[in-house]
Amino acid sequence: MSERGTEERMKIVRFASCEALYNHAVAQVARIGAEAIAERGRFLVALAGGTTPRPLYERLASPTCAIDWSAVDVFWTDERCVPAEDVRSNQKMAREALLGRVPIAAERIHPIDGALRPLDAADAYEVFLREVLGGDGRFDLVLLGVGADGHTASLFPRHQALAEDARWIVPVHVSADPPWRVTMTLPLIDAARHVLFLVAGAAKAPALRDLVDGKPSPASLVRPEVGTAAFLVDADAAALLRG
Repeated sequence: MSERGTEERMKIVRFASCEALYNHAVAQVARIGAEAIAERGRFLVALAGGTTPRPLYERLASPTCAIDWSAVDVFWTDERCVPAEDVRSNQKMAREALLGRVPIAAERIHPIDGALRPLDAADAYEVFLREVLGGDGRFDLVLLGVGADGHTASLFPRHQALAEDARWIVPVHVSADPPWRVTMTLPLIDAARHVLFLVAGAAKAPALRDLVDGKPSPASLVRPEVGTAAFLVDADAAALLRG
C-alpha cells in the first residue's frame, strides 16, 4: 500500500445537504463511467452496501442519468452471509434500488453468493475477480461508506482482515447482524482507479472527525495507489470538523 500522507490521499468534499451530496455523486459516477468506457470499453464498478448508498442508486436508475449500462459490470465490495432475498442482503438492496430498474444484462451483474459458507463464498468470488480483473485487480470505481465505528465495506476495527496483504476477498466474523460477512480487503480497494466514500448523517460525525485527525480506523487505512479517496460528506457528518 502507498505510504502517502493523509493530506495527499484524502479529499473531503462538503455539501450543505444530502440532496446536494447525492446529486454530485451521480455526476461523478457518470463521469468516471464514461471515461472508463471511452478508454477501456467497459466500466467496472463495485457497489457499497448499507443504507447510505441507496439514495445514490435510486438516482442512478433515473432515465436522465447518462450511463451506458450495456458496458457496465457491477460487483460488490462486501456481502452479508444471507440468501439473496434476505432483507439484509446488499445484493437485494442494490437490485431493488438500481439494477432492477436499468437496462443492464444479467450476465454483467456479479454478486457475492451470500448463501454459501463464508469461506466458500470468499474463495469463489476471489477466483472470479482474478479472472475478470487480471493481475492488477483494478476496478474503475469502488464505492464505500463509513460506519459510526469507522468500518468500511466489512472491514471492522481491530479485525485481523485489516492486515491481509495477499487475498482480495476474505470471510469475516464481526459484532454485527449478521455476524458473518464476505469483504474486499485493503489491497483490492487500494488498486481502484477511483474510490468514493459516501458519508451522511450526524451518527457518522465522530468517525469522520477521527479519520481527518489521523486516528486509525478501517476507513483511514484506504490508501489508493493511483488516485485519491474522495469523501463526499453532508453537513451533519461534517459538523465536528474544524474549519
